Amino acid sequence: MQKLVNDPADVVAEALRGLAAAHPDLRVDHGERVVFRGDAPVRGKVGLVSGGGSGHEPMHAGFVGAGMLDAACAGEVFTSPVPDQVVAATRGVDGGAGVLHIVKNYTGDVMNFEMAAELVAAGSDTEVVAVVTDDDVAVQDSLYTAGRRGVGVTVLVEKLAGAAAEEGRPLAEVADVARRAAASGRSMGMALTSCTVPAAGRPTFDLPEGEMEIGIGIHGEPGRRRVPLAPAREVAEMLVEPVLGDLDMTGGDEVIALVNGMGGTPLIELYLMYAEVVAVLERAGVRVARNLVGSYMTSLDMAGCSVTLLEADDELLRLWDAPVRTPSLRWGA
Repeated sequence: MQKLVNDPADVVAEALRGLAAAHPDLRVDHGERVVFRGDAPVRGKVGLVSGGGSGHEPMHAGFVGAGMLDAACAGEVFTSPVPDQVVAATRGVDGGAGVLHIVKNYTGDVMNFEMAAELVAAGSDTEVVAVVTDDDVAVQDSLYTAGRRGVGVTVLVEKLAGAAAEEGRPLAEVADVARRAAASGRSMGMALTSCTVPAAGRPTFDLPEGEMEIGIGIHGEPGRRRVPLAPAREVAEMLVEPVLGDLDMTGGDEVIALVNGMGGTPLIELYLMYAEVVAVLERAGVRVARNLVGSYMTSLDMAGCSVTLLEADDELLRLWDAPVRTPSLRWGA
């Protein structure tokens, strides 16, 4: 294994130091390993908190800033943040309008965010609401979750809820936007290689040359099946068709489409995949209203990609177009 690290045990702490140096508009609590937007808490605005294991960058710290998250908790690599981190994040973004937790459906994440919400409630009058993302159509259950895994739709939920919060909407309305977005999105991923956790020093799973895993999870969890390597157009069909079937979409629907790299896939291949995804959608009569192509929710150095489709109405499209200013997602005024 060859990695740009010092001591594998210090990867997360040292990466956060680099993030702070690169983005002085953010505020990093290095003790609790929480990244805050620089002006948090914003008085009268619902605070948005998310987080999870490190190794999925830019998820979540890369999405902290105006129009998206107010804070993100960084757990150890592929390990949920602990309740104390979530408590510090929640208290640090409370501007008096309540706090929304956006939580991926992994057992540790759900449990620790729930425990943190209880601790916050016991010590203050801060209202905390949680929305759980569970968009992965590859599995119903795994060793990591009770129910479907939360994957790519989390990026879209954070953007849409963040825009709603920026408008000054009350907590109930911001949470409703997040729930609608989470319920309207589905994802499917695949891998060409395993990832390598720095502390482990070896691939998480064995994937022989000439084979690929369909339905992989972002921690290297098993997929639906292992099949021979196929051309990109066939891979697109393997990813898109289960998503369309699960959403029960009909001709004329509009979607926000995310083609996401898993960390080791070059952008040229992701754009190639996006063209194939669009071709599959066109044959199904589904129109892409907005798109996002790049590596936004990764699995360290895994080669592969995922496709996320979110059925979008006029309100969700307007919230998507709203300005956002974070290290990894930025547009508008």
